[in-house]
Amino acid sequence: MAEPAVVARGLTKRYGARSAVDTIDLDIPIGAIAGLVGPNAAGKTTTMRMLLGLIRPTSGEARVFGSPITRPHEFLHLVGATIEHPAFHQGLTGWQNLDLLCRAGGVPPARVAEVAGEVGLAERAHDLYGTYSLGMKQRLAIAAALAKRPRLLVMDEPTNGLDPQGIRDVKALVRQLHEAGTTVVISSHLLGEIEDLCDQLVVLQAGRVTYQGAVGAFEAGDVRLVLRAADPGRSTDLVELMRSLGFDADAAPEGVLVRAPERAAGELNAAAFAAGLVLCEITVHRRRLEERFLDMVEATP
Repeated sequence: MAEPAVVARGLTKRYGARSAVDTIDLDIPIGAIAGLVGPNAAGKTTTMRMLLGLIRPTSGEARVFGSPITRPHEFLHLVGATIEHPAFHQGLTGWQNLDLLCRAGGVPPARVAEVAGEVGLAERAHDLYGTYSLGMKQRLAIAAALAKRPRLLVMDEPTNGLDPQGIRDVKALVRQLHEAGTTVVISSHLLGEIEDLCDQLVVLQAGRVTYQGAVGAFEAGDVRLVLRAADPGRSTDLVELMRSLGFDADAAPEGVLVRAPERAAGELNAAAFAAGLVLCEITVHRRRLEERFLDMVEATP
């Protein structure tokens, strides 16, 4: 099997006595769209900066496309990134800024028009960067990251400052890159975007990985069946029945919430009928990524 695009083992970054990133392991498959999520100071940006060779880890190791991060010259030509606040010259136009970056990176100047169009900046490309809104600056940063047609795109809060149309454009662009085989790593506080875009999820808390795997598996870890009795006055009886069968159950405005897999629906319906309780509806409630993430964060001391 091909080695993942990004691999890390025991990756650690300490600042004095504080661990910004604490012995994390990562495996991001080639071609994945991986979401890196976590509260402020969880270690997301520090992790990205180590993977790109911008800062040195205190200990541990990592590889990008098989090359160790201690030798960034071996893989950075395959990587595009938007980390924190990219440096552009205020007195130059967006086009001129991109042109300088392309020439410095050995990218054909013709690529400037292409990437400006890809990120929706074609009409404003010749305006001074200093006149750009936050959203336009973000678009320019993404354009710069795409200039060399990277195999790995690392994006730190890519929709920051964008209006709804801009957010839709970025999502469409990421999906297009994914279809072309580009591996994408996205850090975002907007968990709805991660849920919509990503197939892989890495949850960081206090510098440690608390979950890594498929987005669907993370969400599926907390499935509830919602049972609604034909006679609402018997909801308490239904809760007691479910508990007697060994299920965690509670009454809620929408019905009786039972923590059980979807396949148990028939069993629960039969048990209710045998007990003289008629169910008029059974639905499956899968908690969204944001709900599960917040529960995980709040449960951490």
